[in-house]
Amino acid sequence: MNKYDVLAQEIIKNVGGKSNISSLSHCVTRLRFKLKDEKKANTEVLKKMEGIVTVMQSGGQYQVVIGNHVSDVYEAVMENTGVLASGSNEKDVKKMNVGAAIIDAISGIFQPVLGVLAAIGILKGVLVLLVVVGVLAQESSTFKILYSIADGYFFFLPIMLAYTASEKFKGNKFIGMAIACSLCYPSMIALGSAEAVGTLFAGTLFETAYQSTFLGIPVIIPASGYPSSVVPIIAAVFVSVRVERFWKKVIPDVVKVFIVPLLTLLIMVPLTYLVIGPVMSVLSSLISALFAVLYGFNGALAGLVLGALWQVLVIFGLHWAVVPIAFMELGLYESTKILSPVFAASFAQIAVVLAIIVKTKDKKLKGIAIPAFISGIFGVTEAAIYGITLPKKKPFVISCIGAAIGGAIIGFTGAPQFNVGGLGIFAIPSFIDPVTNTGRPVLGVMLAALIAAVIAFILTIMTYKDEAPVKENIVKVISKGLKAEKLANPIKGMVKEITEIPDEAFASGALGKGVGIEPAEGKVYAPCDGVVSVVFNTKHALGLETENGTEVLIHVGINTVNLNGKYFTVKVKEGDSVKKGQLLLEFEMNKIKEEGYSLMTPVLLTNAEQYDEVSLKTGRNFEVGHVIMDIK
Repeated sequence: MNKYDVLAQEIIKNVGGKSNISSLSHCVTRLRFKLKDEKKANTEVLKKMEGIVTVMQSGGQYQVVIGNHVSDVYEAVMENTGVLASGSNEKDVKKMNVGAAIIDAISGIFQPVLGVLAAIGILKGVLVLLVVVGVLAQESSTFKILYSIADGYFFFLPIMLAYTASEKFKGNKFIGMAIACSLCYPSMIALGSAEAVGTLFAGTLFETAYQSTFLGIPVIIPASGYPSSVVPIIAAVFVSVRVERFWKKVIPDVVKVFIVPLLTLLIMVPLTYLVIGPVMSVLSSLISALFAVLYGFNGALAGLVLGALWQVLVIFGLHWAVVPIAFMELGLYESTKILSPVFAASFAQIAVVLAIIVKTKDKKLKGIAIPAFISGIFGVTEAAIYGITLPKKKPFVISCIGAAIGGAIIGFTGAPQFNVGGLGIFAIPSFIDPVTNTGRPVLGVMLAALIAAVIAFILTIMTYKDEAPVKENIVKVISKGLKAEKLANPIKGMVKEITEIPDEAFASGALGKGVGIEPAEGKVYAPCDGVVSVVFNTKHALGLETENGTEVLIHVGINTVNLNGKYFTVKVKEGDSVKKGQLLLEFEMNKIKEEGYSLMTPVLLTNAEQYDEVSLKTGRNFEVGHVIMDIK
């Protein structure tokens, strides 16, 4: 009997049983299931199971992270199920529903740009505030240069979104950006406000003036053009990717590199101006009008609902359905009310955390809560939500109550925001009108946030009690007395902290201590003398073991197991003795990137728990051979 049979049987049971498994594969650390229905899986049970590091759901796969002995567990699962290997029966895999697919697409498109959007939102708000208090004049060159940072990024937002949308939809990023550049081209923007040359649907409800033609076909351009717009470019890229794929199939390889972009752009730019842009602009206006009607009917009710649910929406990623609407309104009207009510939510959250700091006698909890409170002041509330209030349930509910009351007050006042991006206290200047330099809504939203915070604080003070301490079983790890080692950098490139690896299982350190390397060249060298303990059959990862017992894992890229060995050339085999600096593996960086995979390479000490100290060198570009791990 396989020693992992019991674990395998429990895994099978908690992923929904044999009948729920369509296919199964594994990489160096995790089982990768394709389930017919992921809802049947008991994720929380699996996460707490001994022998399982964590569970992740990504890329249509249900991933059970095991660790170094994943191949043994995989064999045990296969023996107990007899399911087909991954890719053999994928027709049974259930696809995301339309709503989930839309939210997944929006989040994938907006997440990469949100950091900079937050930065420019803060900058824009602060600059307006400096004008209001008389520190800067709008006519000064200093103001204009600084304002160009914030306003320029938002003006060319379609180009940024074209890049991320192309990445999400698996298309040529530069084709998408070329379409966006056309939408932001000055002479085309000017046409939006030019004198009309004709009218469409004259005498009907849909009567519309047009300012130009393309091959005799009327072209309708919004008055302000397409800069700062959101929906038209995303829709255009979505269609463009499909046109590009068609041309890739029919164009000969010898001319494909330039003919495919040429034909795609010749079709997509006119199509965007003639059809996609006008249709998406109308839909954007209709959506904004619906929200305007909702606010007009009862702004307080709209604010209450949005304020109460906002933090819940964020937890499940559903807030992505609301965020783009704010950007659409900013592009259309230069202000938005959609996100105004949620301003109070972060202050309600940190007020709950402050009350817990005051009442708790748990030093460990207080140590977590104090930095969470400080970061929450600046609008970063994840530490507060996931680390404190959500696990305790009642404090989270109280924060939602406070946010609802604050949101209702803001909704009642109808306070607009004039830019989006600033969080916490940095969002305050976004309520100042940059045209009139008036900040009338500011006092109202600050008062609403204060009321939300006070209510949340008082309710928490009245109801919070420390939980009884949980008894812990401490398992003592007996060291094997391994000798000290120094591991050299195996790949030329930027060596980063493990937390920067874009994969939770690696970044958490659950699979071992180490670093992430952003390669500068596609070659992997031995970081030490040793024996090749494993070469994965998809060639993207290998392991070494030194004479002293140190175990090292080198995993080129994230999720590159899906390439099935394509673009990788292994220079060694299992059991080979290697010397420090010996070439182990080569990989084609550009082709792997073109397939959409991150090249961030985890280099892990997988038996780190058997050492007293592991010192890591990160934050710099290192040549191959430079010592990056000092193990004692």
